[in-house]
Amino acid sequence: MIDTIAIDGCDTLAKLWRQACRTRATAIAHREKKLGIWQSHSWADWYDGARAIGLGLMALGLERGQVVSILSEDRLEWLYADLGVVAAGGISNGIYTTDSAEQLAFLVNDSQSPFLLVENDEQLDKYLAVQSAMPGLKKVIVFERKGLRDFSDPRVMFLDELMALGDALEDGEARFEASIDAGRGDEIRMLIYTSGTTGSPKGAMISHRNVLFTLSRGDQILDVQPGDEQLCFLPLSHILERVISVEMPIYKGTRVNFAESPETVFDNLREVSPHVFTAVPRLWEKLYSAIMDQRREATAFGRWAFDQAVRAGQAVHAAEEASTVLRLRYAFWSLVVLKNLRSLIGMGRIRRATTGAAPIAPELIQWFQAIGVPLYEGYGMTETTGIISVNTPARHRLGSVGAPLPETEVRIGEDGEILVRGAHIFEGYWQRPEQTAEAVRDGWLHTGDSGRLDEGLLTITGRIKDIIITAGGKNIAPAVIESRLKFSPFIADAVVIGDRRKYLTCLIMIDRDNVETWAQRRQVPFSDYRSLCRAEAVQELIGGLVEEVNRHFAQVEQIKYFRLIDVLLTADDEELTATMKLKRARVEQKYRALIESMY
Repeated sequence: MIDTIAIDGCDTLAKLWRQACRTRATAIAHREKKLGIWQSHSWADWYDGARAIGLGLMALGLERGQVVSILSEDRLEWLYADLGVVAAGGISNGIYTTDSAEQLAFLVNDSQSPFLLVENDEQLDKYLAVQSAMPGLKKVIVFERKGLRDFSDPRVMFLDELMALGDALEDGEARFEASIDAGRGDEIRMLIYTSGTTGSPKGAMISHRNVLFTLSRGDQILDVQPGDEQLCFLPLSHILERVISVEMPIYKGTRVNFAESPETVFDNLREVSPHVFTAVPRLWEKLYSAIMDQRREATAFGRWAFDQAVRAGQAVHAAEEASTVLRLRYAFWSLVVLKNLRSLIGMGRIRRATTGAAPIAPELIQWFQAIGVPLYEGYGMTETTGIISVNTPARHRLGSVGAPLPETEVRIGEDGEILVRGAHIFEGYWQRPEQTAEAVRDGWLHTGDSGRLDEGLLTITGRIKDIIITAGGKNIAPAVIESRLKFSPFIADAVVIGDRRKYLTCLIMIDRDNVETWAQRRQVPFSDYRSLCRAEAVQELIGGLVEEVNRHFAQVEQIKYFRLIDVLLTADDEELTATMKLKRARVEQKYRALIESMY
């Protein structure tokens, strides 16, 4: 086990960040849209903004090791607050904007946060609804004044007031510098709360040492270059986005562009045209669906040319050593069709694309690689600071999640569980020693995932707790079947059911946009989402897709019946995670009657 980890002589992220801000000073660190125009902000701006926030919190009484919670969408102030807290010796804790007021109270109380930063009046309302339930909270700081002109509350202040307080602090610069210098690698850099699908959320403690290990070892296999453009759009409360859009840019000097909102991600993707891009499977599925929808609207010649181009790409990638004829054919179609397609979807400059956080259909990865988007699957957890393994151009296998991070040990337990050991394994769960001891035993993190190692490449077969054991005793990994279903542009998500049952069934969430377009073209009558799901033609459409998927599996693994979830779900609903995955346990509980109707 590695005892000391440092990058460029810095043993904490705060020290590395300070060094980066000084070295890059006037270079662009972030870009954010204001009134439709991209505005640039430098590394010096980041340092000055974070310093003012950090000193302001110190003036309010922030002590070293205390947690400060941040409730906001991705934006510049999020990052300024994050590094201001950490540089001041605190621990930052992101809270999803989709969390309810009651969840907010739980997270603030559980993390023992004396300070809470919120984005706007909408998020402030959550605090106001449960303020009496958070007696330990000293101050709430609001980023935006819009809609709060006449608002007044003794426990609430605005961000500009906090920053002015910090700027006015006597010997502020010296205190800020001293706080950064006092940092140690074993101190906690951030709390990342797990989704809590099997109980109350737990705060995973990620240390500076964890982060520096992930950055330095990840740099050995991930092609990230100074000046690379990237798009920040996943919630910064999620470990994946935090590593990608905060930690790695500090280390490598990439430029972070903030998406305007979750609804504008595809537009912003086209505007930014990033060099590196990481997303969850749901986004890659939606991008594929959008492209296939445009293909359907094209002329007969356009569809033919598109299909020829994709086939040429698939042939090149399928060949162990592509012939000259295959390469020339692909080069032609890439120039004529695929180059324009990549530019159209914001992948014109893409050098590396990664998918993670949930299973993805191998066919989807194949398809994107065929059109020239170098998409590779990775695997990680909050408890491993985001990364365990990743496929790379140099070493990859379709269906696997790649080779482990350098200096990371991975082995398969007797029950098939994936066990991980390395310096990126978290420091434990906040105030939960018993659950920490259960997760990490003899230095090995028990991931809860089942898998296998083959020639050093890791393949995940599913979550151990999700493995279905049928009434006949057959063990089935539902994730494999679900990934196949989600490859269809008409299926957004699926949950396979069948534990202790005679046969498998499935709950399916359709892709609203694609199914609506399909129905309108065929003049299928519907008035709303529920009636769309219940339309006979739509039921037949999904039934046909299920039958097609069934052909890839043995009889015992085939889906006998399915039902459509006829309620349009968003990230605000408890059935979905912040990364738009269906929560299996919640879905099975909430739709129990629908499930029983299939048995």
